[in-house]
Amino acid sequence: MFRRRPALFTALVALLTATTAACGDAGGLRGAGPTPTAVSPARLWPSLRPAASPAWPYDEIQIEAVRGVTAPGDDIHEVDPVAVVRAEVAAHPDAYTSAKAPYRETVARLAECGRGKDPSRCPVMRPYYRDLTGDGHDDMALGFRLYPTNQTAVRVYTFEEHRLVQVFANDDAVIGVELAGRAVIIRSPAGIAGYEYRTTWSWDPEQRAMVFSRDEFLRTGRHRPTHARTPSPLASSPLPSTDAPTPSPSSSSPSSPVPPSALAPSTFAPASPASVR
Repeated sequence: MFRRRPALFTALVALLTATTAACGDAGGLRGAGPTPTAVSPARLWPSLRPAASPAWPYDEIQIEAVRGVTAPGDDIHEVDPVAVVRAEVAAHPDAYTSAKAPYRETVARLAECGRGKDPSRCPVMRPYYRDLTGDGHDDMALGFRLYPTNQTAVRVYTFEEHRLVQVFANDDAVIGVELAGRAVIIRSPAGIAGYEYRTTWSWDPEQRAMVFSRDEFLRTGRHRPTHARTPSPLASSPLPSTDAPTPSPSSSSPSSPVPPSALAPSTFAPASPASVR
């Protein structure tokens, strides 16, 4: 009995040594270098008077009841997406059917939606269903193309008191749409190569609508920067010319952008004309 103690002691010492060495190899605290001094934000123009008008209306709430569209048991899966778009067209003649409507061609394309029609001509894309309002029932995220601008209309619909209600509407140049939790994220092209805009609208239970919550300008990859051209100096002048060249209409490009998942983000992008349903 007593002869086994030295062997046991030796084994314990070896085990403790190995454990200590292993912990040391796992890495301890390491210095991250000098920490920059925190600097509080400097307030500019403290006497600046508040603006008399609101800022860019990203936060405008667009709630609208859809007339003439119902579903048994308020099951939004039974709602016809094409009927919803046609109801919007009927409710907004200035945008779709008047003489100067910007999306008149969309109305003609809607006639191609239905059985026996060419699906590539129908501007309405596949709907997505997700509980975006937190009421335990699915809502519908719907997209359709706007012609002739090739923009994408993104809408969210829910049932409230047996009425189909639009709780989000956005028309823009869109390269992708994502649903994350109770939010809609729209990705749009930027005028600078390698960047894109991402705007987020989140469900507000007090407003009963998706409200603007975040705007980002994000880098998406490595691209060569776009440099503005500087006029060359005139030969007869010792100073460079200050006259900026006037861009021709053909060389100018629009600067404005042309606009679903509780467990994990999911995406849907505008379908090409050959694949829209």
